[in-house]
Amino acid sequence: MGYSYSAGVAADPYTLVICEKPDAAQRIADALKEDDLKQSIYGRVKTFTLTYRGRRYVICSALGHLYSIGDPSQKRHIYPVFDVEWFPTYKIDKKRSYTAQRIETIHRLAAGADSFINACDFDLEGETIGYNILKYACGEKQGNALRAKFSTLTEEELREAFQTASRGLGEGLAQAGRTRHAVDFIFGINLSRALSESYYASNKRYRVVTIGRVQGPTLSYAVQREIEIRTFVPTPFWTLTAELDKNGTVLTPEYERRRVEQLAEVKQITEACRGKTGTVSKITRSRFQQPPPTPFDIGDLQKEAYRIFGYSPSQTLKIAERLYLDALISYPRTSSQKLPPSINYLKILSGLQRNREYSREAEEISRGMLQPHEGAKTDPAHPAIYPTGELPRRALTSTEKQLYDLVVRRFLSVFGEYALREGVSATIDIAGYLFKIYGRLTLREGWLKYYRRYTGTEDRAIPDVAEGEDLPVLRVIPKEKFDQPPPRYNQSSLLEKMETEEIGTKATRADIIKTLYDRGYLAERSIVATDLAFSVVELMEKHSPRIISTDMTRRIEEHLRRIEQGEIDEEQVIQEAVDQLYESLTTIKDAEEEIGEAMTEAITKTVREMNTLGPCPTCKTGTLRVIRSKKTHKRFVGCSNYQQQRCNASAPLPQKGTLTIPGKSCSTCGWPIVYVRFGRYPWRLCINMNCPTKEKEKKEKKKEKKKENETPRKMPTMRKRSSNSRSNNNHSRSSR
Repeated sequence: MGYSYSAGVAADPYTLVICEKPDAAQRIADALKEDDLKQSIYGRVKTFTLTYRGRRYVICSALGHLYSIGDPSQKRHIYPVFDVEWFPTYKIDKKRSYTAQRIETIHRLAAGADSFINACDFDLEGETIGYNILKYACGEKQGNALRAKFSTLTEEELREAFQTASRGLGEGLAQAGRTRHAVDFIFGINLSRALSESYYASNKRYRVVTIGRVQGPTLSYAVQREIEIRTFVPTPFWTLTAELDKNGTVLTPEYERRRVEQLAEVKQITEACRGKTGTVSKITRSRFQQPPPTPFDIGDLQKEAYRIFGYSPSQTLKIAERLYLDALISYPRTSSQKLPPSINYLKILSGLQRNREYSREAEEISRGMLQPHEGAKTDPAHPAIYPTGELPRRALTSTEKQLYDLVVRRFLSVFGEYALREGVSATIDIAGYLFKIYGRLTLREGWLKYYRRYTGTEDRAIPDVAEGEDLPVLRVIPKEKFDQPPPRYNQSSLLEKMETEEIGTKATRADIIKTLYDRGYLAERSIVATDLAFSVVELMEKHSPRIISTDMTRRIEEHLRRIEQGEIDEEQVIQEAVDQLYESLTTIKDAEEEIGEAMTEAITKTVREMNTLGPCPTCKTGTLRVIRSKKTHKRFVGCSNYQQQRCNASAPLPQKGTLTIPGKSCSTCGWPIVYVRFGRYPWRLCINMNCPTKEKEKKEKKKEKKKENETPRKMPTMRKRSSNSRSNNNHSRSSR
């Protein structure tokens, strides 16, 4: 592998710095260097050597977790498994074989170091990553290493973090993080094996069926909401709107009672108001102040990005992490809604003034009191999310630009004044029945001027009427409505439910929701719980209700927080989790056959529904489904009537990418539409190869190609080369 580091370049002792990601290592190296920065590459692992304050530093990085919890027996059909160990990740996951070279590099670098600094992200996961590297790759150095704590990757804060690095910082985080991994693995591996073995016992086919400590309660929320929606019985009611003539303009006040339960009363009011004149009996004006929003914590950012841009929580987190690694925003995995003065408001605003997009607003705010409107939530590790004021060093993608703009404008708005708004209501008496019309006006924008594009706040014209004024009634319009069932969860509201119930962490909630989608438990943007989800939750409620209990999960979360604070021992928490789990596994084992049969039926139905595109447009009686060939393993679309009626309706599909079936049809040909996601954005595809839109595209491409071929090309100008240039060219060829 070409290692010569410990023997050559760094023969003198040095400090080895462990970072979580390569981009962070580069940022730290650039911030600390005082003269030349030397880069070395061992295999695919890049390291940096520099001198800082008279001391030699070697900076290296992980790629997320290099060590993971695993089952020492490696026998996937055996459970329960309670004796678990930490292993190099490449020994557990073959897809992460690249981590072997990184571990070996860090191990060799550690041999020549006489001191260590943990510079991973300062949170539960980052502390776990750094602790494990120092313990296993560096040879039990976790107790002697210094800890550098920072919330942004700006040069100033990084230098400050390394000057104040100290021992013992984050020890509780590391123990809590390692305990969480152990508990989650013990729950996940045992429950998943128990359910998978039940499925196998039923039909002698193996399929991984997973459930976890936090997945269970989260899934139960979605299933419970689905039950509420399906069992909802709508009740009819009516609303009444009057149309009044105001000098040729129609005013539309609403009946003061938002719902009228009886149709007879609706008819009575409508008849009584017909042909009458309404009199403005009262005008009420009220002014109110609208406070600025609070700074973003990660949950608020994920919910706001979903509301405005439609980004999933996991997508928002990934984008925010890229912005953090580019030193554009502070560390995003925070639960704080507070911005301490130590982040230096004026410095950030001064930096934002260099950006033409925010220069005017940033300058305006910098002249004010600079007192942020904060929320109640705190985080001992990091402040709320804020922009650093640094200018981007590269062109941001469209999603990065949008999220960055959201973070900047939220930061600006929390320093804004209260907005002053006025509400006006006019009460109109029509034959003894009272109708009301409302208006709202912004008198002072305050913070709204910085965040208006994201608030959805709009003014509504104030009715131009006076008390005692008479207005002819044109008509009264009744409208029948029905009570609506509770709304389906979306990824944002389900994440909010997890926050409210205090299960999961700010770093894991988005991934848990994504996992439930990946496992086929949840579907669609407005979350629908699949039959498989119903089956698993019902079986757990019957045989092991503790697994989907919020109380048990919340209790473990509280224990993990107490480990972080040094109040209880991690062994105590693990043992309690094992005791609770063992009882559940016993009941699942006793009902293995029943559970297996129920899951087999649910999985079959779920797979069929998830692969169904809709009615066949050819035979009209069959159903188009996604089919995978047994011989070639390629996927395509075929009709369910192929065998009975020999319907040959079929269509090819892209063999790569995640397939999503939205249940929509092509407006041109009527065949189903699918979405195929290769990267960040989905590709909308009509599966009909003979769709007229595709023929049109083909014709346009042919025209473009024909036009290109007919266009005469200029011959390149030939120059006589000198003998020197010819000989130089020959020399370069031979060297290649």
